[in-house]
Amino acid sequence: MLTLSVLLPLLAAIALALLPRIGDRMARLLAVVFTALPMVLLLAVWMTDPPSGGFAAQFEAPWIPSLGIAWRVGVDGMSLALALMSALIFLAAAAWPMQIARARAYYAWILFLTGVSLGLFVTLDLVIFYVFFDLSLVGMYFLIGRWGHGDAQHAALKFFVYTLAGSLLILIAIIVLALSMPELTFDMRAIIAAPPLAALADGGTVVPGLVLLALVVGFGIKTPLFPLHTWLPPAHVNAPGPASAILAGVLLKMGTYGLVRLGLQMMPETFARWAFWIALLALASILWGAIVAYAQPNLKRRIAYTSVNHMGYTVLGIAVAGSAAGTETARALALTGAVVEMIAHGLITGALFLVAGVFWKRTQDYEIAHYGGLAEEAPRLAMMATLAAFASLGLPGLAGFVAELHIFLGAFAVYPWVAAAGLLGLLITAALFLQLLRAVFFGPRPAEGGVARFADLDRTEMAILSALLALVVLIGIWPLWLLELIDAATILAAPGGGG
Repeated sequence: MLTLSVLLPLLAAIALALLPRIGDRMARLLAVVFTALPMVLLLAVWMTDPPSGGFAAQFEAPWIPSLGIAWRVGVDGMSLALALMSALIFLAAAAWPMQIARARAYYAWILFLTGVSLGLFVTLDLVIFYVFFDLSLVGMYFLIGRWGHGDAQHAALKFFVYTLAGSLLILIAIIVLALSMPELTFDMRAIIAAPPLAALADGGTVVPGLVLLALVVGFGIKTPLFPLHTWLPPAHVNAPGPASAILAGVLLKMGTYGLVRLGLQMMPETFARWAFWIALLALASILWGAIVAYAQPNLKRRIAYTSVNHMGYTVLGIAVAGSAAGTETARALALTGAVVEMIAHGLITGALFLVAGVFWKRTQDYEIAHYGGLAEEAPRLAMMATLAAFASLGLPGLAGFVAELHIFLGAFAVYPWVAAAGLLGLLITAALFLQLLRAVFFGPRPAEGGVARFADLDRTEMAILSALLALVVLIGIWPLWLLELIDAATILAAPGGGG
């Protein structure tokens, strides 16, 4: 089923690309169907073969046996949760109503991105992981460059060059890890079970540190972490709303997922030596992202910088989980929080970028100062935006709070001063979202240069946003089902067997 969840959207993308007689409405319908099918298949995996103490639903077929490369798939709680969230974001993006040129090609690229993104989360082979990681850049490059607005071509090029440079560093690290194994293999399970550079971590050689540095920089660009984040705001501002939802909801998670899977699980000793410095890097992202977001007069740019802030919380949780300090319980709490933050951020920020897309669709204007009093004209939009904003600032009862509570409980037990400083990010985030809501929805209309009329959400837009944010509420009030699926203690134990 995991293989089908990857292949079906890829085959549908090829069909859309090669069959010119498919109309716009049919193209959208096919995109909705073939983004929904992977989610159904992944739910079936969860119901019939849930991860328990290792990787579940494993399948392997040889590809290049002489190099130890194979089509290997399988999921643990982290990867299955991320794959399910990603499938939902892609379904929302495909179903989102858009009036666009070249719709057939647009939906083909969404389906292509669906396949390669899900493939990255379910693969158990490092080479296949790298192939999907790079292919995701191609899909997003075209979505931004061909269907974006403003300076979309430049934003797409900057995104591609930055992230491609990071992926080359990741490739070097992958090669070193594989060559350091007793027998050449790219099997993630084998490398996790017997970390190949463990013996060198305390032996005075710089190789493990350089490999980890390559992973941190490569995945740090994708995440993105300060100061490697400068490609993100222009990419978001100039991308169409659904593409921004995919970029924030799915592609950024490839960075933090890779940091856990490759950095934390395959290099635990080296990661522990540098965990404190990674935590400081996360703290810089938390504070910088929140402070700069507060200063943005552009709605979409403000949301974009909050991603730097929230992914900083995720990396802080990962750093705490990989440290040698504190208790195992504290480290497991932090990793649980990091994974929940990935899920929560995907749902919440995906919804926020779809909300931003509503503004562009109606007015082609993101300037916050040009709006005011929209709660009267667009009450449904105001309700959805307010719920998403409160979730993003970590209000109790919503998914963001569950994630941040776990992260900070673990962080205070391991790096208390870093955790205390990170709390400032929560205050600034609350201020920037409350100011945004007051200005756009509840404040007075601007005297000059304001938007004259604004249509409320239609039924399709309302249904999609309601589905995303209903999950945010569900995780906030009943997180047990998600926490049991993730099972961070199992991830920290570096499972190598099947489930």
